[in-house]
Amino acid sequence: MYDCTRNYITGEWVESSATSLHDIINPATEESIGKIAFGTAEDVDRAVAAARDAFEEFSQWSLAQRIELLENIVAAYKTRWTEIGDAISAEMGAPLPFAQRSQAGSGLGHFKATIAALKELEAEEQLGSTTLIREPIGVCGLITPWNWPMNQIACKVAPALAAGCTMVLKPSEIAPVDATIFTEVLEAAGVPAGVFNLVHGDGPEVGAAMSAHPGIDMMSFTGSTRAGVLVAKAAADSVKRVAQELGGKSANIILPDAPLQEAISNGAHSMFHNSGQSCNAPSRMLVPRDRYEEAVSIAAEVAEQTIAGDPQDESTHIGPVISQAQYDKIQGLIEKGIEEGARVAAGGPGKPEGQDRGYYVKPTVFADVNNDMTIAREEIFGPVLCIIPYSSVDEAVAIANDTEYGLSGYVYGATTDDAMAVARRLRTGMVHLNGAATDIMAPFGGYKQSGNGREWGAFGLEDFLEVKAVMGAA
Repeated sequence: MYDCTRNYITGEWVESSATSLHDIINPATEESIGKIAFGTAEDVDRAVAAARDAFEEFSQWSLAQRIELLENIVAAYKTRWTEIGDAISAEMGAPLPFAQRSQAGSGLGHFKATIAALKELEAEEQLGSTTLIREPIGVCGLITPWNWPMNQIACKVAPALAAGCTMVLKPSEIAPVDATIFTEVLEAAGVPAGVFNLVHGDGPEVGAAMSAHPGIDMMSFTGSTRAGVLVAKAAADSVKRVAQELGGKSANIILPDAPLQEAISNGAHSMFHNSGQSCNAPSRMLVPRDRYEEAVSIAAEVAEQTIAGDPQDESTHIGPVISQAQYDKIQGLIEKGIEEGARVAAGGPGKPEGQDRGYYVKPTVFADVNNDMTIAREEIFGPVLCIIPYSSVDEAVAIANDTEYGLSGYVYGATTDDAMAVARRLRTGMVHLNGAATDIMAPFGGYKQSGNGREWGAFGLEDFLEVKAVMGAA
């Protein structure tokens, strides 16, 4: 059984001020795998005080010292990699090989990317007679989600440490185990007391206290757009910087001359990846009207071949969704799609055959979708693909941009140049051309209600830095 009942403050594991414990649920079995204590504003106060005390000294560390610390973390992380993957599989239902390779692997990747970025950082530069100094923003509050738990922890903690910031982390209360192990990694790597602090808890209590806390200089939040708005509002009174990576409803434009089988298969597989629980998932597939039924058929075949099952079974492609609440939300949206006239080409309501226990969702493909339907507007956050026809590339671009979100986009064409021409017209922070994988060194973030700021690599490091102009220094 996993124990997430204590917080980590000033380099020590301390009892939470919480008065009750909550179960950590394995979504594949619906059984408890441990306990978590939801902290309070009192715990946040203690953690912020520790971070503020540590900031004065840690902020003055040299680049060489910070690089060495990050390299020590990489070494310590490697000794716990398998354990972290096991925990992620148990707490959020990812198939074990995927949890080990991609989920746990992403944490290591972000630390390596940050080290590379820090080695290239110009901490000081001259602008005429003015010296520009890049220095840490201060104490940072970090709030991370459950869908890519280690990915999001690492891509915030690594650049914060690299910049010389101190911090308080509130991981998802639904998937807190990997964060606890990660904290032990930092402890083993020699992160100084107070530099990193962990407070378990939920958004309304711990998250709100962090966002409003006058002792926190920056909030970095990943989660829903609704929750992101609440963080920004709470942070406004103290005028702290707020970096947000929020929701998405990304379009995947299949151009008329694209290799259809390859493009549709790639897009459908990408949508079902991680049980559709990715903010940048290509959930709206736009295909030429004259090839529409062929595209629907290909996507439906992919869905039918995608096995939703036991994360420990080697034949499983995707696991359950995270919780009963998420399952109910997805089922409600599937029913809404049917009610509004969309056609179920594969999957549909209910659980996959043979999966009576666990929060499993059928990989689902909707045809006859228009962009005004609820399933085309709202982020479903499950393995549900909507296929929308278009008559011209101009119409496809208009449909793609007709959303309050702007996190990612996808374009598949006969050539890279064809796809690039369309990519330039999309109002999104990222675009994948012809099935290109995510680049861990590239900036990750979105336009519009998908957030602000950028994470990963050099751009992620910049978010945790202030620029000071010292005039007359030269």
